[in-house]
Amino acid sequence: MNRVVDAVVIGSGHNGLVAAAYLARAGWSVEVLERAERAGGAVTTEELTLPGFRHDTFSSWHPLFMGSAAYAELGPELEQRGLRYVNTDVPTGVAYGDGHAVVAARDPQRTVEGFNAADAAAFLAELGRFGAIADVIGELLSSELHAPRTAGRLLALGRRLGARGSLAAAAFSVQSARGWLESTFTGPEPGLLYAPWVLHTGLEPSAAGGALQLVALAGGLHAGGMPVVEGGSERFVTALERLVADHGGAVRTGVDAEEIRVAGGRATGVVAAGELVEARRAVVASVTPPQLYGRLLAGHLAAAGADAPAAPAAEEARRFRFGRGAMQVHVALSEPLRWRDSRLDTAAVVHVADGPAAVDLACAQAAAGQLPARPTVVCGQPCTVDPSRAPEGQAILWIQLQEVPYAPVADAAGELDTAGGWTPELAGAYADRVLARIAEHAPNLPGAVLGRAILTPVDIERRNVNLQGGDPYAGAAHLDQALPWRPLPGYGSHRTPVDGLWQIGASTHPGPGLNAASGRMVARRLIAGDGGLGAAARRIRGRVGRS
Repeated sequence: MNRVVDAVVIGSGHNGLVAAAYLARAGWSVEVLERAERAGGAVTTEELTLPGFRHDTFSSWHPLFMGSAAYAELGPELEQRGLRYVNTDVPTGVAYGDGHAVVAARDPQRTVEGFNAADAAAFLAELGRFGAIADVIGELLSSELHAPRTAGRLLALGRRLGARGSLAAAAFSVQSARGWLESTFTGPEPGLLYAPWVLHTGLEPSAAGGALQLVALAGGLHAGGMPVVEGGSERFVTALERLVADHGGAVRTGVDAEEIRVAGGRATGVVAAGELVEARRAVVASVTPPQLYGRLLAGHLAAAGADAPAAPAAEEARRFRFGRGAMQVHVALSEPLRWRDSRLDTAAVVHVADGPAAVDLACAQAAAGQLPARPTVVCGQPCTVDPSRAPEGQAILWIQLQEVPYAPVADAAGELDTAGGWTPELAGAYADRVLARIAEHAPNLPGAVLGRAILTPVDIERRNVNLQGGDPYAGAAHLDQALPWRPLPGYGSHRTPVDGLWQIGASTHPGPGLNAASGRMVARRLIAGDGGLGAAARRIRGRVGRS
């Protein structure tokens, strides 16, 4: 017999689990379907190298979640179920040149001690300007941009800023991070420290729209630090699973959603492992647009034809772009890194990079299919915050590379053979380049390596179908595919053209990052009674589409 629940959630990434938690707490019967053997999506902890070394395979750092409305509302219940964050006063730093460094402390005043006087004043002023509008930015990032109230929020912001201030804010919102850094500061330190952080937004320093995101990131680092889950990020997932279960929901793993059933223009359930799970009230899909329209709705679209309400969205989904690939290198160490600049010894995340131009160059090389000669290295040191991740006295490195081609055609340094694609030999040789780059600044690294595990873009895609091309952000985050145009230009909402079907996850607004915003947003709308697009609204959209 088919099972019947109020809501079916496809995908157990953090947004799917957060949505299920909110719905279950509100008394809905909820079932989460996850194709992998364990829940969590890109949030998981594994002993990838040696026993006793607990590596967060993909996502590791949780400043966005700790600062989110979801954590404010669910945090006490998650903590009761084993979630505990640990933090640091030295969230980040950058190693560059011949053993030099710039370090950021939680306290902005301590951070700017490494800047010249003019840049220190300018940086603090920029943080102050952002702080004056941060409340509105936060509201926009946690709500549907196509909702009527968005216009009211923008009007209120305009009144607060005035005409000139509004024009300046609009220009800043589309400025590149590199443009902001180079036009605002005279010394190299701010650019060295913050340019690598642009990569964590899915952009490159010269991409439009990066300036606002970079200032928000800088403010977030100072306000929230770089927290990690004590014992590994899997405890975050486990706490959410327990919260769902304790309120009557279920998380089923090893079950692949095959098809979303649609009847009378409304999503009625999900076929998984040959079984139909009927949904009385909603289907919530934490998937990318190509997965949603090209696979899960393929049967419905084939049967309904070109007149189906979802047909225009399916056409747009075929043009959805994914960004650069990423690579993870996990290392077990016999001792923590000893950096040439000892201030980095206690930093949670150290970038090895040489400023905005160098980051842009590595991004351009990757976009051209080349392995960057001097990649930007994200060097996470979880044990500085959580020593339990490794045996006593030992440590782990969490290395992320965000400028990697999915199908390399050349090596920008002219040293590595890329003819066979991502072979184990190529992956190992490129990891050697990365570790050698770190060793320029941490000389004890080569002798401290006990073991390592490498995940290429191909491996990342194989582990999670949402990370197509090894893109860790589940879709290019450039301006034309962000904000009101995410997930799709004509469908920039979590509510799809199919009644009762909602899309969440990194491919949707507000984009990638462990922010829980889309899962919370959709769950709250459903609980409030916003059950679907409705026939009248569909007719209006249809008329607009034909005009």
